[in-house]
Amino acid sequence: MRAITIVPGTAGSLRLDADFPEPPHREGAVLVEALALGICGTDHEIIEGRYGEAQPGSDVLVLGHESLGRVLEDPTGTLRPGDLVAGIVRHADPLPCPNCAVGEWDMCRNDRYTEHGIKGLPGFGRDRWRIEPSCAVRLDPSLARIGVLLEPASVVAKAWEHIERIGRRAAWDPRTVLVTGAGPIGLLAALLAAQRSLDVHVLDLVTEGPKPALVQALGGSYHAGTVADLDFEPDIVIECTGAPSVVLDAMCRAGNNGIVCLTGVSSGGRSIDFDAGALNRALVLENNVVFGSVNANRRHWQLAAEALARADPEWLSSLITRRVPVDRYEEAFAASGGEIKVVLEFAS
Repeated sequence: MRAITIVPGTAGSLRLDADFPEPPHREGAVLVEALALGICGTDHEIIEGRYGEAQPGSDVLVLGHESLGRVLEDPTGTLRPGDLVAGIVRHADPLPCPNCAVGEWDMCRNDRYTEHGIKGLPGFGRDRWRIEPSCAVRLDPSLARIGVLLEPASVVAKAWEHIERIGRRAAWDPRTVLVTGAGPIGLLAALLAAQRSLDVHVLDLVTEGPKPALVQALGGSYHAGTVADLDFEPDIVIECTGAPSVVLDAMCRAGNNGIVCLTGVSSGGRSIDFDAGALNRALVLENNVVFGSVNANRRHWQLAAEALARADPEWLSSLITRRVPVDRYEEAFAASGGEIKVVLEFAS
């Protein structure tokens, strides 16, 4: 079968192996036929050799963590052949730590977790893959063309769950949310904000292409300037760019009792002249909270599946700006400006 592989830590090692072994039963009871694979910045960084870890005993890593497939067999009876599923990316560490022990592996405390296509587990970028039933999330049949968005949506669902938990520390009636960055995470964050009947504002650099219209279709406002140009103080900020200057501006912009969730990962190595004392003063005197959020556990995947099922399927389809057959995989990983989500298609 076909599989997209890299040699971890080796830039330029991306290839399509046309004779890759079938997934062994030890990977899980459920056999899944791959339908689609989403591509994100994490994949590009692994291809560049920045990180990535093969499973024990192997020199190569099967790439891919944004999955969509159909069940071929499940001898446990949990799933039925034909069920549409996505595979949960992160697995609990083997010890486990206190959080992994109770199913909160997204909050692992010792970093011994594993992740499909990223760290110690083969990815979903192959014609067939296996997984345990507890790590397979069933999707509504209506999501057959767009269910590959479930993984980024699960990250957003976790962010919203934590925002709302923090908000319950006091009497809190949020009205306005600012999302910085209109990539897949940012637009899905805006979708979940709209589903909560909040006043949605999205800020991004681009002025052309599909992004402004997608925000407007949610009933939101699109801004193409800087955070400093905004004339309001949001109750909630979800930062999705990881750009240091945007991160700092977002932290400074939140209103009293504001909550800032950071989902973008900065590359590091850059210094900014910044008045940290003034930020500290504002955070303390305004009772603001800044926290980071990454990955998701099964609860968040289920919340994401429900959110996608409630969304306009045409709007979700518009997030996928390019679909590429797996045999032309190099095209899918080539950079192209103005895109939102590129998807590799394994099967029709």
